[in-house]
Amino acid sequence: MNFFSKDTRTGLQAKEYAQWIAFAPIVFQATRALKNLGILETIENAREKGISLDEICILLKLPHYGVRVLVEAGLGIGLILVNEKKYTLTKTGYFILSDELTKVNINFVHDVCYEGMFTLQQSIVNSKPEGLKTFGSWDTVYEGLSKLPQQAQKSWFEFDHFYSDDSFPEVLPAIFKHKPKTLLDIGGNTGKWTLACLNHDPEVHITIIDLPGQAEMAKKNIENRGFNDRVTFYPTNVLDESLTFPKGFDIIWMSQFLDCFSDKQIISILKRCCNSLNDDGVVYIMELFWDKQRFKAASFSLQMTSLYFTNIANGNSQMYQSDIFYKLIEEAGLKVVEESNEVGISHTLLKCKKIN
Repeated sequence: MNFFSKDTRTGLQAKEYAQWIAFAPIVFQATRALKNLGILETIENAREKGISLDEICILLKLPHYGVRVLVEAGLGIGLILVNEKKYTLTKTGYFILSDELTKVNINFVHDVCYEGMFTLQQSIVNSKPEGLKTFGSWDTVYEGLSKLPQQAQKSWFEFDHFYSDDSFPEVLPAIFKHKPKTLLDIGGNTGKWTLACLNHDPEVHITIIDLPGQAEMAKKNIENRGFNDRVTFYPTNVLDESLTFPKGFDIIWMSQFLDCFSDKQIISILKRCCNSLNDDGVVYIMELFWDKQRFKAASFSLQMTSLYFTNIANGNSQMYQSDIFYKLIEEAGLKVVEESNEVGISHTLLKCKKIN
């Protein structure tokens, strides 16, 4: 669905929206403060009858001035309504307060992206993740993922897992209808997909490829679940093109992995996947494509997430448009034989085989 082919705002609406953009960083931080200080929850608890400014201050033991400016900001943002000096919560305020998707996105933006985004323009010009310097001196965020500050690491993993975890139960039957004996999980992260596979099929043996830090995290999680005899770990940097992948796999799985790399790097990874597959093997790729979304807000979220990759993650990857991604698959010697959209929250599952 194309949400981006027409300008539907009037001149006045366009100018109003431009002011939203101008003040967006302040809108974001004011919203966090309204939530974190308990103001939105206090207003929600008052239900339809509403609550006065003085009552909010007394209940929360907060300064009158501070609550007043935040609540007035909340009116402009659209989180709060006021009638006869009584405040109530809007639908948007409810989602800020209670929606898990919104919570995950806000925490990720604040804890991982916000400070670094000051250097976005330099990242575009230099093709380097200049914002990553707020955390460390690594070339990519993945090298330092196990060393991020605790809150940033927590928000990063919650963001990453939220978008993939709901998809796993949905796609497992499709993957294992092939009765694979060997499966290669590239970008195994904390081992969640591998654990899901091991619980689903008692026969499969899995090899995990990831950076040493992530591979070690996955190893601990898998050993704690008693599956270490059915998993092999292959710590490596997939960006090193001189390093081949292990061979002899019925299935290669990559979930939210290839979006972490540039066009050229994706082709290199997929070419090495071709060499690792058995003759009738299948590559499954689960990705989020911004042009395959049912809702405009989902496309918007993915387009903004691309700038996290630009500024924080590695400086050269993104949430891809599907036709660009398809070309990369073909250049690597694979063809898409099956496509399933609207998997989980907003994923596409691609089944790929080697071009004969």
